[in-house]
Amino acid sequence: MVIVVGDVTEQPLDLAAHEAAVADRRAGAVVSFAGVVRDHDHGRAVVSLEYEGHPSAAAILREVAAEIAADPDVYAVAVSHRIGPLAIGDAALVAAVSTAHRAAAFAACARLVDEVKARLPIWKRQVFADGTEEWVNCP
Repeated sequence: MVIVVGDVTEQPLDLAAHEAAVADRRAGAVVSFAGVVRDHDHGRAVVSLEYEGHPSAAAILREVAAEIAADPDVYAVAVSHRIGPLAIGDAALVAAVSTAHRAAAFAACARLVDEVKARLPIWKRQVFADGTEEWVNCP
């Protein structure tokens, strides 16, 4: 049975909990990813950021997770994206995938992260050290 976990939340994200959620006795590989807030973007110092999500974001996240989980090589998928204000070093996106072998797990986790970044209606407001700001991924 494939477990699909997907959440959009204002709560801090726990990578270890996502890894535990995809644990499977058949799995020889669990690959995880944490996208963390960095202190720079394109050569500019970032002091804070905030994510805002469309009301459909959680449903789309679950849809993406289910698509990845439909791969017969994938045993389980867990993915979450944080919204609201985040500090430098906070996890904004965490994902974990389990499969029988490492190559399939790496490939599935990469697809998961890429699809989430491409399809999730979540926008990022970055505040720079010079007091300016920008919105990223806005339509």
